[in-house]
Amino acid sequence: MAGPTTAQRGGRNPSADSGRARPPRPRRPGRLRLRGRRLLVLVLAAVVALTAGGVWLLYGSSWLRVRQVRTSGVQVLTRDEVESAAAVPVGAPLISVDTDAIGNRLRRKLPRIDSVGVVRSWPHGISLNVTERKPVLLMKAGGKFTEVDAKGVRFGTVESAPRSVPVLQLTPEQSPSLRRFGVDRLRLEAVKVAGELPSAVAEDTLFVQVRSYDSISLKLTGHRTVVWGSSEFGNAKARAIKALMKAAPDAGHFDVSAPTAPAVSGS
Repeated sequence: MAGPTTAQRGGRNPSADSGRARPPRPRRPGRLRLRGRRLLVLVLAAVVALTAGGVWLLYGSSWLRVRQVRTSGVQVLTRDEVESAAAVPVGAPLISVDTDAIGNRLRRKLPRIDSVGVVRSWPHGISLNVTERKPVLLMKAGGKFTEVDAKGVRFGTVESAPRSVPVLQLTPEQSPSLRRFGVDRLRLEAVKVAGELPSAVAEDTLFVQVRSYDSISLKLTGHRTVVWGSSEFGNAKARAIKALMKAAPDAGHFDVSAPTAPAVSGS
């Protein structure tokens, strides 16, 4: 009598097992951690190398260093004056140049400079973009003229008066106005008036005469005069004087102290 078959004995059938895919062997956690550490080390090494290379390129190499200084915007000042006062460290790494310090140095040494932009021009330059102050009034003293801008800043002294810039004539009257405001305040009022003049009127203005806070007048070419009054309502007075001069170009006396009721006389 035949004995029990392999299937009956619960044994393995080699032919049946041969058609089945064996499950993958599980990876060991230790190997995964080792590969992760190696990858992290490689990434960190690459970051360090790139950082070190960048630092060397910016600070240590001879490629990105200051070789040129360019200046623009000068009118009265010269490029040599500006670049000498700027004292840009030629040869230094461009990234290390303190642009704020250069701007502060220029404004301190050259009061004529109103503003300046100091810009790195890669790979080798520094650009100085200068805006000079514009005089709106001159103060004469000792045969020379001090230039004053619209902000009241005295920024330059010149031997001769620039064209189209009026001269201050300060002849304050002994009055309560003088005691209240003082000479310095009257100068600032004159500056304010000069700064608000229309360009065509400013070009013809020879003197800004101040007697008191509310007694400011202009002396123009052609023996013409303008009564301005105080510095208040300057924009309205500027519009009024333009309209009067257009309507009566041959007049010799204009009054815009009350800009809503301007007057003109003489010819």
